[in-house]
Amino acid sequence: MDRLAPGDLLSLEQYARARPDFRARVIAHKSRRQLAVGPSTTWCFEDRLTVQYQVQEMLRAERIFEPEGIAEELAAYNPLIPDGRNWKVTLLIEFPDPEERQHRLRALKGIEDRCWVQAAGFERVFAIADEDLERENAEKTSSVHFLRFDLGAEPVAALKQGARLAVGVDHPQYRHALDPVEEPQRSALVADFA
Repeated sequence: MDRLAPGDLLSLEQYARARPDFRARVIAHKSRRQLAVGPSTTWCFEDRLTVQYQVQEMLRAERIFEPEGIAEELAAYNPLIPDGRNWKVTLLIEFPDPEERQHRLRALKGIEDRCWVQAAGFERVFAIADEDLERENAEKTSSVHFLRFDLGAEPVAALKQGARLAVGVDHPQYRHALDPVEEPQRSALVADFA
């Protein structure tokens, strides 16, 4: 997929007018790109539109309109756009109670490396996690991680031909899977491949 450039973005004034309709469009789009894997993780499969929304929202929230600031936001978010040969996923680890969250994030160290996707008939492909910066420390993991899944040509071809898609987490403290990933999510995700 194409990276975002400054010309793809709306000015703050234009975005203020377009935001209600654009936001509704993105929320509907995201609903086909999010998977609850077990009770406490949500996988958000990113694409150009979801990243554009994130950038527009950051520019709005931070009141950024200078070219240098816009370039910084694009440099931070463009790596989240898949390239037609992979998936990029924002992994959210969610525990509403702050005390439980602290305890569970300690127990879930390394979870980001144990997330996998699988096309039927092929081996699991585990995530390449947090390429931009380390989000885990000696005590705990972060509640947000950025994952990349490089499936390879044969599994991608199989998915395009209708092979079952499964996703999951294989961590000693958190083992959950979606097998299979149901429609319309499956079709939306497979459409990411060039």
